Amino acid sequence: MSQEKMQIGEISKPRFEFRSFGQNFDQAHFRMARLSVPIPEKVWERHSDEIYIISNKNDINNTKIRDGKMDIKTYVQTVNGLEQWNPLMKGEFPISKEVLQNEVFTAFMVDMPVIESETVTYEEFLSIIQKHPDLAAVKVHKQRLGYMVNNTICEYGAVLINGARVVTINSESTELDDILKTVKDVGLEGVENINYLQAIKRVIGMIDKPLAN
Repeated sequence: MSQEKMQIGEISKPRFEFRSFGQNFDQAHFRMARLSVPIPEKVWERHSDEIYIISNKNDINNTKIRDGKMDIKTYVQTVNGLEQWNPLMKGEFPISKEVLQNEVFTAFMVDMPVIESETVTYEEFLSIIQKHPDLAAVKVHKQRLGYMVNNTICEYGAVLINGARVVTINSESTELDDILKTVKDVGLEGVENINYLQAIKRVIGMIDKPLAN
């Protein structure tokens, strides 16, 4: 069966990913940029402001809000050190109490507090999160530079997590061997694979563990 050709910014079948976070990936970023084939101008550089909802009871469901829309992805498996995540749900505000109970707080793996109204606005939802002892709403700003190496979608990003600056670098594809080759080619072999959920928990002190460097 032929390999799927990756397209930046387009939906494909579920991908595997290598990603890491730290303070300095300059050398790997330099190699990634030099090895990249030309990519569409629209993905040369992208900026976004997002809210990640972090739960100290959950490490498998990744929840973020961007442009007023909620996106939850769930961890599927790790193969050869590469993680696979699939969409779990997408929702818009105002959001129903039923969806919050059955899908959102279930993903957080915590009890939902009593909510009187049948629908909840974005502002009301954030207030609920901020008052919950097991949850945190974390502001994340991303500046992402896109590349394509070995038919894998790559990026280098400067990320502000509640104002703390870290950098991230990644390679993702439906093909494991292509990612592993890219990791080797850009000089990231032996670097810890850290997903967004884990990185944010480390930065805000929910997990007592350093980033990759």
